[in-house]
Formats: sequence, structure tokens, C-alpha cells
Amino acid sequence: MKRIALDMDGVLADEFGHFADLYEKEKGIRILPEQAQGKKLLQAFPGAGNYIHQPGFFRNSPVIPGSREVVEKLFNTYDLYIVSAAVEYPQSLTEKLEWLKEHFPFIPWQKIVFCGTKDIVSADIMIDDNFKNLDPFSGQTLLFSQPHNYLADPGRHRRVTDWFEIETILL
Repeated sequence: MKRIALDMDGVLADEFGHFADLYEKEKGIRILPEQAQGKKLLQAFPGAGNYIHQPGFFRNSPVIPGSREVVEKLFNTYDLYIVSAAVEYPQSLTEKLEWLKEHFPFIPWQKIVFCGTKDIVSADIMIDDNFKNLDPFSGQTLLFSQPHNYLADPGRHRRVTDWFEIETILL
């Protein structure tokens, strides 16, 4: 059975949408994905660096549409692991685990890996939104489109725009 390493932020959890909601609430300005193309989150949302440090940030991120349904199908077909960089922000460890329990209850704790870097991940397929995680990976890679990577040439990575495209490719 092939193994999938599946990222959380920007792939399952709508990190951009969460930043946009918080920024609009605080500043009264709605930043749209097309306005943020090619920009990192903190470039797209100036002065919003504190959001990620606020209690509840990771716990309250919205779910990316289609992810629940497709991930459950993948979980039943592949050896699927959630692999998330969660050590940089200590509160994210607990909050991400709680978020996964709520939104993806079919994934047991034994299939969740929180780490600092994904360079050590051994799998056949990696789905992620960051080149820093996909570039060193030697297996099949799917680059999940997000505003920060949208303008970049995907290189050897296959770009996917939503979960239904992933379903078509892998199922």
C-alpha cells in the first residue's frame, strides 16, 4: 500500500482564509487571494504577524472545501499520514491535534506526525503547499495551490487547485 504524507496548513486548514477573516475583522480590509499572489502571508497581511501567536489560531482555522470527503477516501485506500510542521509555534501542537480530532476524526493519533522539518519524511506521495517541503522529497509530489505559490513555476511538482483534482489523480 502506498504511503501519503499530507500537510495541514494550506492544504487541509485554510490558513489564508483564516488570515483574511482576522485581518478584515481587525483592519476593515478584505485581502482577496488574487491580491496576494506570489506573496507570503505576512507580506499579504502587513502587521498581522501576531495572529499566528494568538491562542486559538490553529484550532479555529476553517477546513478547505472538499478535503474531508477526499481525505477519508484516501485514508481508506492509502497508508495516509498527516505530517505538519508544528514545533515552531508551541500552542500549535495541541490546537492542531484538537482540530484534526474534530474535522478528521477517522485519522487516529498514530497517523499524525508533528515535526520541525519534513526532510525526514519517508512516503511515496507528498501533498503540500510549500516548495521547501516538496523539493527535497524524492517521491511523487502534489503542490496544493495557494496564493503564496500561485505564480511560481511548479517545476517537477504537479500543481493541484483543489481536493477534487486530487481525488481524480489519486483515486
